Amino acid sequence: MGLARRALSAGVKTVWSRGMHQGSVLLSVAPPQKPVTTISYVHGNTDIPLISKTMQQCLWDTTQRIPDQEVVVDVQGGKRKTFSQMCKDVETLAAGLLALGLKKGDRLGMWGPNSYEWIVTQFATAQAGFLQVSVNPAYQAKELEYVLKKVGCSALIFPAQFKTQRYYELLRSICPEIDTSPAGGIKSKALPDFRIAIVLDKKYPGAFHYDEVMNAGTTQHVKQLHDIQKTVSSEDPINIQFTSGTTGYPKGATLSHHNIVNNAQFVGARLGYGWREDFRVALPVPLYHCMGSVLGSLTSIIYGPTLVLPSPSFQARAVLEAVSKEKNYCWVHRTT
Repeated sequence: MGLARRALSAGVKTVWSRGMHQGSVLLSVAPPQKPVTTISYVHGNTDIPLISKTMQQCLWDTTQRIPDQEVVVDVQGGKRKTFSQMCKDVETLAAGLLALGLKKGDRLGMWGPNSYEWIVTQFATAQAGFLQVSVNPAYQAKELEYVLKKVGCSALIFPAQFKTQRYYELLRSICPEIDTSPAGGIKSKALPDFRIAIVLDKKYPGAFHYDEVMNAGTTQHVKQLHDIQKTVSSEDPINIQFTSGTTGYPKGATLSHHNIVNNAQFVGARLGYGWREDFRVALPVPLYHCMGSVLGSLTSIIYGPTLVLPSPSFQARAVLEAVSKEKNYCWVHRTT
């Protein structure tokens, strides 16, 4: 049996170069004269193939299929959005972020509880080629400083307050320069890469209001966004998740489109999402964690069910009320 046939029977994805197969490096008895592969995946025993889509392509595909179906119901935020509405909001935010001077590869932190805007930010960063940094909404000043400095965050989006967390005051305690800086022009000694603060629901010194960013993009920035999308690959990094830090400081893990899109695809298949689209999934777990942003929002984007956010953080009563009100096969994502 030839190398190509042996590679296929072993489930190894091999790469063809200029129309001629050069053999799998994994199975070669001697190293090739020059590299013949750039990407290689070992595929397990499953009939479902890996897919090479970006997050944005997943959103586009489902929007084309069911544009008028609700994609997110943010109960406390009072928002009900269809796929076509969310797709437009994602592009608007992505263009606005480009208007602020952010560039492909920049890190943008999302620091706050569950909301529709959290999910819009998740897909806007993917569309523009930024890396979204998922910041635990319970972080205090020192934890926030560590994370922003560790990954070189250029921008941070957050609400004014959640429970006892006063986010602007916490940021100002580690970045006092924000008080006297123009919006988008922060120069911090403690955070050398940080320059842009965006508050979802209030206007503060040195920070943009979220609505200002949504109105900042022009047709030129939309064109710039479309040009960037042509360069975004499923292999590009898209998200930085942090561990809980139980064995020291939190550790950042960088995830690619390919990584999280396929995680979402297989989880959705395991949950049986493929059999219908007109059902609802309640998501009480936090979006800053992989279970919320990958197994929750991204899985819903790929398969099409409506994602219901009962409350900004877990509240048992809010979950039960959301399930009762939304009905129609409302499943609940939960931790074990």
